[in-house]
Amino acid sequence: MDLTLYVKFFLGLVAIINPVGLLPVFVSLTSHQTELDRNQTAKVANFAVVIILLVTIFAGQHILNMFSISLSAFRIAGGSLIAIIALSMLQGKLGEVKRNKEEDREASAMESVAVVPLALPLMAGPGAISSVIVSAAEHGTIINLLGMSVAVIIFGLLSFTLFRMAGVIYKILGKTGINVITRLMGLIMLSIGIEIMGAGFKGMFPSLLG
Repeated sequence: MDLTLYVKFFLGLVAIINPVGLLPVFVSLTSHQTELDRNQTAKVANFAVVIILLVTIFAGQHILNMFSISLSAFRIAGGSLIAIIALSMLQGKLGEVKRNKEEDREASAMESVAVVPLALPLMAGPGAISSVIVSAAEHGTIINLLGMSVAVIIFGLLSFTLFRMAGVIYKILGKTGINVITRLMGLIMLSIGIEIMGAGFKGMFPSLLG
């Protein structure tokens, strides 16, 4: 059991999903709801995220095998995607790569926004799923998979707590404070993406980068 691995995995989730940066979106999507309904939306959204990531942890390697995709190739693709999202976050944005205008229009017309677009694709988006698949494939023992599962559950509880306090946190931090946190998370996320890509290139071209 490698606690350092699980802590790094957990912090990676925090950086990539960036629940603090999503608070303005959550407040906006639930502005028409009562406090009770808003808390229910937060609960459903984070439960959905936990389920999606847990399934990804245990099924990710099988998905790669099904399509005959090497881990190195997926590292390069996943790392590139994470880096693109991170560059958007460094500009103080959530990233248009996470959702488009059509999804925004659909969200505004939906009564329930917990699963779509909040849980998917805003939280458990391509970047988070790619990162989880790479981590699970690299450390595929049952102990490590269970440890990462516990980290996902803890993340879900942390994110749910933040969403329940969304109104207060948003008032305290303001738009500027949340933008600063988003940029900081973007820098961390960009580093993670580059590290994943580097490992992928090293795996595909060991003679050149050995």
